[in-house]
Amino acid sequence: MSSTAYATEAAFVKELGKLETADIARATGADKTSVRAWVRGDRSPSGVYGERLAELSALVERLAHVLQRDFIRGWLIKPNVALDDGKPLDAIAAGDYRKVSKIISALESTAVA
Repeated sequence: MSSTAYATEAAFVKELGKLETADIARATGADKTSVRAWVRGDRSPSGVYGERLAELSALVERLAHVLQRDFIRGWLIKPNVALDDGKPLDAIAAGDYRKVSKIISALESTAVA
């Protein structure tokens, strides 16, 4: 993913998921100032920050297919029993993208049925 694409991704995730700057910072491990710069397109995340942003983006996109947009942020910050009462944003920050993805897969299966 190019640096411009990462910057665009930050703005996209914020809008689609109705996330706050602090939420994106929490999920990526970056500071809020950096995230604001990403959203404005002034800077782009790199390394693990870019990886976490890409993971967050993929999950938010999937959630948008099974939840109303106004509920995505709440779902990401709410303790989840499938994560031992951890919060999905914190799991993403810890590199546990796949655990969160599996939970969303269950939501997707239910939505299709």
